[in-house]
Amino acid sequence: MNQPTTTLPRVLGPWIASAVVVGTVIGSGVFKKGQKVAEAVPESGLAIGAWVLVGVLTLFGALVLAEVAVRYPRAGGNYQFLKEAYGPLFGFLWGWVEFWIIRPASIAALITLFTAGAHDLLRQAAGTTAEVAGYWQRQGFTCGVIVVLAVVSAAGTRLGGRVQLALTVVKVGSLVGIMALPFAVLAFADAPVHRPALTHFAPVWPADWMAVDWGKFGGALVAVLWAYDGWRNIGPIAEEVERPQRNIPWALLGGVLILIALYVGANLAYGSVIPQAEMAGLGETPVATEFCRRLLGPAGLSAASAAIMVSVLGSANGNVFVGPRLLFAMARDGLAPARLARVSPRTGTPLMAIAVLAVWSIVLVLGFAALTKAQFDGLGSGEAMGGAKLPKDPFDALTDFAVFGAAGLETMVIASIFILRRREPPATHPLPYRCPGYPVVPAVYVLAMGAILANMFAQPAQRTEALIGLGLIMAGAAWYHAVYRRHRSR
Repeated sequence: MNQPTTTLPRVLGPWIASAVVVGTVIGSGVFKKGQKVAEAVPESGLAIGAWVLVGVLTLFGALVLAEVAVRYPRAGGNYQFLKEAYGPLFGFLWGWVEFWIIRPASIAALITLFTAGAHDLLRQAAGTTAEVAGYWQRQGFTCGVIVVLAVVSAAGTRLGGRVQLALTVVKVGSLVGIMALPFAVLAFADAPVHRPALTHFAPVWPADWMAVDWGKFGGALVAVLWAYDGWRNIGPIAEEVERPQRNIPWALLGGVLILIALYVGANLAYGSVIPQAEMAGLGETPVATEFCRRLLGPAGLSAASAAIMVSVLGSANGNVFVGPRLLFAMARDGLAPARLARVSPRTGTPLMAIAVLAVWSIVLVLGFAALTKAQFDGLGSGEAMGGAKLPKDPFDALTDFAVFGAAGLETMVIASIFILRRREPPATHPLPYRCPGYPVVPAVYVLAMGAILANMFAQPAQRTEALIGLGLIMAGAAWYHAVYRRHRSR
């Protein structure tokens, strides 16, 4: 009888590795965050500049991470890199923040968006604005989708990777379609209701650069950072990538360049149809939905809903696919229950780690669904509220609390290249890939991210989230010293 192992097989080629990079990044951000950027930045040139700037910053990070990942092509991603550079405490802190908050909350929020899109399509098909499924029925559907994705991931690494590749191809195609739609309307529509025009980009630049609120521009960068978040997900599956010294850099750099082109192109398309001031006033309506409605009419609403559904499903599948590798790596090092490090000899996947992440994601779905409903019931109906807004969405609040801690630890990952180069100089430890532009490239990334993190403390709207995120890390440090450090010393 075959016994479970604690080694993951290398079965993922360069295309699937690239699909993990691209597919886990493209979720809802590119379809929705344009409105948040427009609220902070009224000039279209600065708004597009935010997408370009964060894209270039992401590329700098990818150039560095590729070298770090090539050094340690093992499961765990940031956990592995922080542990090797700074010691097990910092690796544990990353695992603490990611497992309890970042990964399951991302999965739960993405699948909740998928369910909302499916519900919207059903209402459009039925020609009604009323609910066609009950509140708790929708939550049950959300939990069911998480279970399906977990089963696909558990059935085999190759199968999970192929599903990710297929979903990524579809979502990239939808963004290319958005980029091409204004040109198609100009070419084939006789009298479009909303004609794309360069005049919609006005104002492009500030009339007075001295009057620009750079703090708000920093807030726009944080919104864009969320849309680019996830490009490091090649790290957790590094142990399963074939020829990692070649394929990891190829997937990282190629994937980030694709993301920059898609994001900048999509936002230029939005701006050609929706002026910046109108974009800022969209409220909860995704920019992509309003864009498609203006160009395609009612059919555009269904097209946008379908595109967002496929996109968030692909991102959620990527998170379910790579997330359990963190638990697996920590368990293998004795920082999580040992059963999480077992790999099925039949499927080559960490079944217990996959199950634990799926269950915790479902717990968050149900828990925050109950909290959201309680908030709504407490405020009463729309008429009773008198137009008052619901409190901040619990998923948004939860992920915002962790953004500061996650960004800080991820910046430490990039800074680790200075430690690793000093410890293992290129002359004595040759590698097939080295970060070009060292030490300028990592220094620029670290300084830029440091400025963005400092701006979070400077902005009252983000200060609370930053402090709570810092508190979450401190709680993890206390747990490590109380439990694991004592255990390891014994």
